[in-house]
Amino acid sequence: MEDPENQVLDIIELVLTAHIYNDFDQLDENDLPPRIRKNYWNSKERRVDRPIIISENAVDRIYEIPHAWRLIKTLPFVVFEEFGARINLTVLDLAAKWFATQDSLSRINQNPALAFYYSRNDSLDVDYEQVRRLNKPKEMDREWIFSLIDEIAGEGEEAEDMLKLVAISAPEDVRESLDKLVLTQEQIDEIEKVVKAIQYRDYLREIELFEIGKLLFVGPPGTGKTSVARALSKELGLPFLEVRLSMVTSQYLGETSKNIGKVFALAKRLNPCILFIDEFDYVAKTRLSDEHGAIKRAVNMLLKSIDDISLVDDGVLMIGATNHPSLLDSAAWRRFDKIVPFPLPDAAMRKEIFEKITARIKGTFDTQKLAEMTDQCTGSDLRLILREAVLKALFEDRTDLTQNDLEEAVSNFSKRFELKMSEYENI
Repeated sequence: MEDPENQVLDIIELVLTAHIYNDFDQLDENDLPPRIRKNYWNSKERRVDRPIIISENAVDRIYEIPHAWRLIKTLPFVVFEEFGARINLTVLDLAAKWFATQDSLSRINQNPALAFYYSRNDSLDVDYEQVRRLNKPKEMDREWIFSLIDEIAGEGEEAEDMLKLVAISAPEDVRESLDKLVLTQEQIDEIEKVVKAIQYRDYLREIELFEIGKLLFVGPPGTGKTSVARALSKELGLPFLEVRLSMVTSQYLGETSKNIGKVFALAKRLNPCILFIDEFDYVAKTRLSDEHGAIKRAVNMLLKSIDDISLVDDGVLMIGATNHPSLLDSAAWRRFDKIVPFPLPDAAMRKEIFEKITARIKGTFDTQKLAEMTDQCTGSDLRLILREAVLKALFEDRTDLTQNDLEEAVSNFSKRFELKMSEYENI
C-alpha cells in the first residue's frame, strides 16, 4: 500500500491541477497528466470539460485511495462538501506554497498544469514548455482514439464499412517497444529521422518540404517489419492503423479502388497517426502484365493516394511493408522517400535477440553458441524456438530453462525448417 504521505500529495496534486486547469483557459487537455485526463475525458465531445470536479470517488478511481478527505482534512486550504463528497481549495496560493515545500519538484516536472502555474509565479525553476513536450499527448490515450472512432462510426453505414478495413490500436495498447527490438544501424538512423521530422513538422511546412514520412520496409517474413512499425506507434505516441491490402481487395473488383481510397481518407481523419500498409506488393504489382483493368485502376488509386497524403500536411506517417520487392512496380518505389531494408539478422544480432528474449527467464545461457546454431533464422524464428523450450519446461513443471532446453529446441526447429524448405522446392 502506498505511503500515507504520498497519498496526501497525490490528492493535493489532483486538487491543484483541477483548480489551475479550471482557472486558466489557455490550458488544454495536453496540459493534464494522462492519469487525470483519462478519468475526465468526455468521449462524446472528445475533450475534458471545465470545470473539473474533484470528488472522493474520482480520487479513488485515479489513485485507488478511498476516503480521501480523512487524509487531508487537517490541511487549512481545503474544504469538503458533503453533497457529492467534493473536495475544493479555499486559497490557491496557500495550497501551491504548501505543495512546493513537500519535495514535490519531480511531480511538478511531470505535470504541465502545475509547471505552468509555478513558472508564472517564479516559485520554482520550472520549464513549462519542456514539461508539456514530455507529457504524453491526448492522442496516445485509447479514450481519444476510440471516441474519434465512435464519432466516425456514427456518420452512417458507409463510415462503418470504412472502419472495418483497418485494425486500429491506441499507442498505449501496443506491446512492442523499440528498446526490446534489435535493429540495424540503418533502421535506427531512419527512426531518428522520423522522430525529428515530426518534431519539426511546422518548420518543414514553412519551407514547403512535404515529401517526407513515407517509408517502405523491405525484407523476408519474420525480420521485424511489423514489430518496428508498431513500436514506432508507442515511441511517437501515434495511433496505429494497420491494413493488409489483401483485405481491401474486394471480390467485386470495382470496389477495390474505392476501399483503398477509404483507407487513406480514414487515416487523414484519425491524424496524427501511423498508416501501416502490409502486403504492399499485393496490389502494387507491375503494371506491365495483362492484368484486369480493375486491378490496374486499384494500383493507380493506391499510387495517387500515396501522392496525396503527407506527414507534414496531414499528420500521417505512412509505412509500407513487402516481403516481395521484385513484384513492385517502379512507380510504387518512387512514391517512398526512403526504402528501409530488413535483412536476416547476423550472428551478433541473433546473440542480442537471444539475450533480450531470455532476460526475464531463470537460467544461464550461452547466447553466443545459440546464435551460431541459428544461421538463417529470423527474429521471429528465435522467438518460436524460445516458445518451444518454455513449453517443454512447463510440461515438466519447470519455470527455469537450461542451455540444453534451448539447444534441443533449436535442433527441433531446424528439422522443421529443412522440411518446410524442401516442400517449397517441390512446388
